[in-house]
Amino acid sequence: MRDILELCQGMETVSFAAGETLMPEGGKTGLLYVLISGCVEVIKGESPVTRIREPGAIFGEISILLDGPHPASVEAVEPTTCHVIRGGKEFLAENPLITLEVAELLAARLKGMIAYLADMKAQYGDRQDHLGMVDELLLDLAHRIPKR
Repeated sequence: MRDILELCQGMETVSFAAGETLMPEGGKTGLLYVLISGCVEVIKGESPVTRIREPGAIFGEISILLDGPHPASVEAVEPTTCHVIRGGKEFLAENPLITLEVAELLAARLKGMIAYLADMKAQYGDRQDHLGMVDELLLDLAHRIPKR
């Protein structure tokens, strides 16, 4: 992901104090952020999902690509600096190298989620309760075409 930092050289930067929200869940900012330094936490509802501190990490791409609200909040855990990209959808359309980086990032996340769900199916597929529904969830996700 460090390649994306090279591609973002010279772009606007913004800093956040610990506890500041970069993106509110349910909001629609149209912004993309690329982490330069610091640490952010992704929060869905009241549940922390993950902490990210890898320079070059991207936030806001899901909302931009699906033209919808942010599916989770992103908050600074410590003083954090990011490149900010305004008009994210237009920016991605005009910058294929960064768009390729975003596509690779999303593909890696999807690969990890599929492996996790397949492992759950292997562990719980024979159960008759909600854990046994993992195979149905996998089939639904695999064949779902997002509404536009």
